[in-house]
Amino acid sequence: MKQFITFIICSFSLLIANAQPPKGMGTSDPDAKKILDAVSAKFKTYKTVKAGFALKVEGSNGKSQGNKAGTVYMKGTKYYVNITGQEIFCDGTNIWTYDKSAKEVQITQFDPSANTITPQKLFTNFYDKDFLYKLNGEKKQGKATVQEIELTPIDKNKPFFKVLVNVNKNTQAIAGTTVFDKNGNKYTYTVSNLMPNAAVNDNQFVFDAKKYPGVEVVDLR
Repeated sequence: MKQFITFIICSFSLLIANAQPPKGMGTSDPDAKKILDAVSAKFKTYKTVKAGFALKVEGSNGKSQGNKAGTVYMKGTKYYVNITGQEIFCDGTNIWTYDKSAKEVQITQFDPSANTITPQKLFTNFYDKDFLYKLNGEKKQGKATVQEIELTPIDKNKPFFKVLVNVNKNTQAIAGTTVFDKNGNKYTYTVSNLMPNAAVNDNQFVFDAKKYPGVEVVDLR
């Protein structure tokens, strides 16, 4: 669970190869691209973002494997994620991943290259070259109307075979994502209370050891 939380919210261990679709594999749906491009363009106008989210994990038998809830803050390349049992800080140079149960924080170097998915890229152009995508249609998510877009990874070595992205038709924001892995598990990530241009202090993105007495620091830089 913890590994996939990091996969979904932070660095994801999802490497984008900037691949182009092989010949004969098909092309993406221009209607889906238009929607995703609008989401990306709107998100890029925000100076800061604060959003709540929930993560539900279901096993291959359809039974719930656990639920997590949290908040993410973003500003430029910086981000902070607070999810049940874990906090992740990134100041644009370093990443601190704090495991509350282990009382341990690991420090790694932030890679600003296109090869790492960050929370910001979830809302922008993560889809552009790594997936084929199509518009499945519209449906209700709570009171909102969402447009469901199905993404298929070009690289068949990925640990998942399908991603569904729901876009709020009215706000042009991502309302949720569902990832289907090759073991039959399903990970549903739902966004709530997205607040653009929220007041966010830069200190939010740095792990302050003074506030976490007794925590073991593992520097992997």
